[in-house]
Amino acid sequence: MKTIKTPIIPAKPTFAKVHAPHELHKEAICIFAATGFFLDTDTYFKDWMVLPPASDCKLDADGYYVEHTPYFSWHTAERDITFEEALIEFTQLFEQIIDEQVGNKKVILPLSGGLDSRTQAVALKHLNKEVHSYSYEFKGGYAETTLGKKIANSCDFHFDAYKIRPGYLWEVIETLAEINQCYSEFTHPRQMAIFDEYDAMGDVFSLGHWGDVLFDGMGDAEISEEAQVAYLLKKIIKKGGMELAEALWDVWDVPGTFKTYLEKRVQKLLDAIPIQHVGAKIRAFKSLYWAPRWTATNLAVFEAKHPISLPYFDNRMCQFICTVPEKYLENRQLQIAYIKKRNPSLAKITWEEHKPFNLYTFPKNKSPYNLPYRISQKLKRETKALIGNPYIQRNWELQFLGAENDAHLQRYLFQEKLGELVPENTVRHFYDSFIKGDSVWYSHPISILLTLSLKIKLLK
Repeated sequence: MKTIKTPIIPAKPTFAKVHAPHELHKEAICIFAATGFFLDTDTYFKDWMVLPPASDCKLDADGYYVEHTPYFSWHTAERDITFEEALIEFTQLFEQIIDEQVGNKKVILPLSGGLDSRTQAVALKHLNKEVHSYSYEFKGGYAETTLGKKIANSCDFHFDAYKIRPGYLWEVIETLAEINQCYSEFTHPRQMAIFDEYDAMGDVFSLGHWGDVLFDGMGDAEISEEAQVAYLLKKIIKKGGMELAEALWDVWDVPGTFKTYLEKRVQKLLDAIPIQHVGAKIRAFKSLYWAPRWTATNLAVFEAKHPISLPYFDNRMCQFICTVPEKYLENRQLQIAYIKKRNPSLAKITWEEHKPFNLYTFPKNKSPYNLPYRISQKLKRETKALIGNPYIQRNWELQFLGAENDAHLQRYLFQEKLGELVPENTVRHFYDSFIKGDSVWYSHPISILLTLSLKIKLLK
């Protein structure tokens, strides 16, 4: 008998065999189609599972799953502490975790204009680590690298700026499929656009994933138990995802209805979380099922080049969160206070989510204070569109639109092996809806179908 201890938030999946028929898990694939990730321990096959988080998992001598025993459950144990005490504890813990994770190695730090990477920048600067930072932006999109460069300059970090160019996906898509095994759709991991650049950057990645979930409120405390499932489904189902999932459910002739199946699955998982506070319960659900099966999937891209470190995934950080009063977690208060206290100059740099305001002025991001900026940005976008340079906001716009991209897309949708899994008339319906109809709404279904096409190719 072999025992595997899984982290509270696993950074990569641990697979195990299950005594079941070796056949596609079509219900699980439908959930993937709707949400973009596999739920709980699901995989593409019924005889293959991902070990649950925060558990001691037993496998037999042949690698088959036997049982698991949780060693940690998400909970609330709020302590009677002041905000300043909570801030001191967070500061000490966060910097200790980062110091232990990166040691004396040269750190590779992706920078954005948000809070998570900025919080890491503050800690790495305070700890006097050697850092190679970088940022990227869409060609024709928001100049995200401008904020990353300002943060890097403020910390005296080396900085590189990159543009995500149109059509990069087709050059790396099969490599990406090998790396993430098609457990994520392909339009999200922008890091593949600079995959080869990572070789010479440093020794270890420091990644800020999941800080925005742990250190923020997670929902209206007044949401009833009956409404919580609907609230979660609204959060996790992608545009066009339900339509694709229901179409696959029907063509595969799965008994019942997909909507009922999904609601019951989510309800059962939510009921198993012993937390009364709605926000904390939603945070726990996301950390159990969204973080390891959605957020963590494309961490494999970074890990294919260098070891990764994730301070917010650390078991100690998860345990700490369970003891912090919810009122201190709302609106990113602890991260903001940490940045202001440790490095006021970084706090004065624009916060991307509240641009053009910073960590001191962001409460003014409301009418009438933000109207001048909003109007000027709208005029810029409209002017660019008029001269034939549309504003790019999403990766799929660079990878799916245009004649050259379309030729690649059609090859994978219609000339590879996708027809062995999804009838061509179903694929055609979603492709035509994307090309001739609402491309925003149907971009997710198209990306999922593309992913399924690559998965079938991997299996051959």
